[in-house]
This record gives sequence, structure tokens and C-alpha cells, in this order.
Amino acid sequence: MSTAAPRTAGPDHLWSVDEHLDDILATVRPLEPIELHLLDAQGCVLVEDITVPVSLPPFDNSSMDGYAVRVADVAGASEQYPAALEVVGDVAAGQADLLHVGPGQAARIMTGAPLPPGAETVVPVEWTDGGLGEGPVTGMRAGSLDPEGATGQVRVHRPAEARAHVRAKGSDVKAGDRALAAGTVLGPPQISLLAAIGRGTVRVRPRPRVVVLSTGSELVQPDEELRSGQIYDSNSFALTAAARDAGAIAYRVGAVADDATTLRDTIEDQLVRADLMVTTGGVSVGAYDVVKEALSYAADEDEPGSGVEFRKLAMQPGKPQGFGSIGPDHTPLLALPGNPVSSYVSFELFVRPAIRTLMGLTDVHRPRARAKLTADRALTSPRGRRQFLRARYTDGTVTPVGGAGSHLVAALAQADALIVVPEDAESVAPGTEVEVVLLG
Repeated sequence: MSTAAPRTAGPDHLWSVDEHLDDILATVRPLEPIELHLLDAQGCVLVEDITVPVSLPPFDNSSMDGYAVRVADVAGASEQYPAALEVVGDVAAGQADLLHVGPGQAARIMTGAPLPPGAETVVPVEWTDGGLGEGPVTGMRAGSLDPEGATGQVRVHRPAEARAHVRAKGSDVKAGDRALAAGTVLGPPQISLLAAIGRGTVRVRPRPRVVVLSTGSELVQPDEELRSGQIYDSNSFALTAAARDAGAIAYRVGAVADDATTLRDTIEDQLVRADLMVTTGGVSVGAYDVVKEALSYAADEDEPGSGVEFRKLAMQPGKPQGFGSIGPDHTPLLALPGNPVSSYVSFELFVRPAIRTLMGLTDVHRPRARAKLTADRALTSPRGRRQFLRARYTDGTVTPVGGAGSHLVAALAQADALIVVPEDAESVAPGTEVEVVLLG
């Protein structure tokens, strides 16, 4: 079960932004942990500490292609007076049966190969004649082309200190160390570490499956021809991309026409692949606001405890909002406004934290900062509403982009922050320090 019952309030209650968000986060529950193979766990959150079962590296090994030798045998070596050593064989990466390096001997060794018994250090091949009896070489020939290189004599032109060019056992992590802590989001470096210590599966909270659908008979898919009164459906693309950016597996559903029965059927069909449903449009007070018509019910007789409540929030943009749960599994549903800016701002404030909560993260919010407002004129805001204005944030300053209209998509594409104007402010003068939500 992923949700508890949301709060309810009277139809005239004006919810604050914080009340609405608190209700969402108090209702949504993290998904149950599952065991996944490493690549399937990318982007998921660990639910347990991972302890290192074997040290990394698990043995002393060479960090260079060269020769494993004893320190005393190369002391004082130079190009004029090289140390001549007997080559007793090759040591390759993955080799189990190791040679023994005795006094006056050397083993040709490859990067990653175990340091053989008796050897104390590694001299890079560039410090030697490579067994050719001439000056310094730049590399080794392939073993298949030069099998003789594993025998004979090599001249070393420089001395080496003890354990030079040797990766010590456990120098990365030691057996018993904590490799990763519970709560870690698994990215490529973490997947690499898990594989390196021999973990093929991990216990994680899965990435939430989020279904996004937009409503409106006026919506047309991109690449299709626009007719009179029609617009392209951008909200479903924006919110699906935003859900993926938040860490979810997101599915976009084509726009649903303004028909309550069709919408309800579509939502019910999508529940099989949803941990969270997000709709956009149809939540205001118009005669064709079908989301409100289809989902405004206190409870379903077949689904006790379910229901979606539509609210008015003291914010701009994004006053109309809906929240509740639907279906037999009480899948949470957030209904967002249809204007593009209102929809996106609402996603950042409410849906993104819900997704991050489902993932099991503790830090679910976008980072915030204080910044000095740079603008040509004072910003105005309606008293009693918390306003969120699109802006560009640079080095502690923030500049508004676009106007206050909730349809201005082009300005939204230029924004990387939201200026927060509190409910009790009607004007914010240039130079004032303001709170800023950083969008990444």
C-alpha cells in the first residue's frame, strides 16, 4: 500500500502551499523494497548498508607494464650502468600460478597482474631496454609476437623504491568496510563499485512508475496538422520529462478529449502500471473541466477510502489543484492545472517531492537559496498568494524572465529558478534579497 488517506476540508477552504504539500507527503508512502540485478537497480535507492566482502584490490598488483624486481638488484642503476637481470617469465593479469623472483631476477609483469613472490617493486618497461639489449623502449610487444621476451636478460636503467608502481591490497576498500550506505541513489559509479566487490543484486526501493496524461479536446499531438482552435499538447511531454528527471519511470498517455467517461476509463486502464498518476488540465471551474467531473467523488463503494479532492490554493500560478487516491491499491493521483507554467510549477512543488518520497529519499525538495533581485522595476504580487516567478539565477543574483502569464512557455524554457514572493508581499523592489527555488 503506497498511501494513507489524504485530509479533507470544506469546499471554501483556501489551502496554503505548505498545507497542500504536507498533506501529499503525509499521504504518500515509499514503495516496498525489492531485490534487483545491478543494471536494473540504476537510479534506485538502497535500503541497506553494503559491506565489502573482499578487499579491493584483493591482492598486491602492478599499476604499470614493466618488470617485477627486488629493490637491491636495481639500486644505483642508470643508462650508463644498467642493472642486468635474468627474466624468469611473464606474469599476466588473471594469472593464478605465480613465478618466484629471486636475487638477480625479474619477471615481466602486466598492469593489474599480481606482484609475484620475492618481488618488491615494479620498474616500468620505459625504464628498461625491454630485453632487446639496446636503449630504453616505449612499450612491450605482444606476448604472442615476442615469446622470447619472457626469457633472456633485461637491462634496467633506473632504480625503484620499494613498492613503487604497486597497488596495495585493500588500498581502495578493505574487507568489512562500508561500501555504500542505505539511502544512496545508485548511479554508474555505485553500480561499478557493487560489481567490483562481487554483488550481483541489491535490495532497493524501485523507481516509481508515473503515468502522465493531459486532457482537452483542443490538444493535438506534435507533428500533426493544427486546425482552427487547436494547440499542440506540450504539458504531457513536459511533465513526463520532469518525472524522469526526478527519478521515475514515466509513461506518457496521449491527450484525452473532454469526456468524463472516457477519462475515467483511461485512468482506470492505466492503473496497472502506475505507482502515481498525474493529470494536467480540467481542474478549474469551467463547464468542460472533465478531470474534476470524472474524479470529484468522496469515495467509491468498491474502493473504500479512495477519492480525489479538488482544492483552491493560495498560490500563483497554480491555484486549482486536485489530490487523492484511486483504484484498489489507492494509487495517489495529483491533478494539475492545464496552463503550461501552472502545470510545471505545480509539478516542481508537489509532484517531484511525491516521486522522491516514493523512492524512499529523505531530501525530496529542490535546493533553495537567497539571491539579490535584479530587475528594471519592482515585482508585484497579489496579497494573500504565494507567487512563483520564472527566473535566471547567477552567482547570488536572480533576474525574472518573461511575464506573470501562466501560458508563457518560451520564458519557462529560459528559466533555471523560481523566485518565491511570500503571501504578505505585494511588491518586491530591485536589490531585495529573495528566496529562490533552484531548478537544476
